[in-house]
Amino acid sequence: MRLLVEFIISILSSIGFGVITNIPKRALLPAGITGGVSWCAYWLISLQDHSLVLPNFTATVIIGLLGNYFAIRHRVPVNTIYIPSLVSLVPGGIAYLGARSFTMGKAASAAQQIYNVILIAMALAVGFVVAEVIFKAIRPFLIRLIVKLPEAQTKSGGGKSA
Repeated sequence: MRLLVEFIISILSSIGFGVITNIPKRALLPAGITGGVSWCAYWLISLQDHSLVLPNFTATVIIGLLGNYFAIRHRVPVNTIYIPSLVSLVPGGIAYLGARSFTMGKAASAAQQIYNVILIAMALAVGFVVAEVIFKAIRPFLIRLIVKLPEAQTKSGGGKSA
C-alpha cells in the first residue's frame, strides 16, 4: 500500500514540476509515469541497500531509458521528460542541511553532507550516461516497434474503411 502511495505522489510531483516548467501537455503524463516508476525503484532499492549511490543510480538509469522511449513515442525533446522526472531525486534537502551546518560552524557535519550531495550528483550523472549508452544499443529495435504499432492498428480495422 505504501508503495502505491509513493508512486502516486511521485507521479503528481513530476507532473506538477512539469506544469511549473511549462513542458508540452502531451509530455506531462509520460514525465509523471517516468518519475513515478523511477521513484518506486529508488524506494525499493533503498530498502535493501542503505547507500546513496545504488538507489540514485538505478532510478536515473530508469529515467534515462523511459525518458528516451517516451520522447520518441510522444515526439518531444528528451529533456522535457528528464527534468520533471528527476525532481524527486535531486539532493536539495541534503545540500540545505550541509549549508546550514556550515553556517552554524559544524564543519565535520557540513563536509559529510556536501560529500553526500557530490556522491548523489555523480550517481545521477553516471546513471544518465549508462542509460544513453543502453538506449543507443536498443534504439533501432524500439523505433521499428514504435513505427509498426500504428500500422498494426490500421490493418486490424482501427482505421476508416473505404
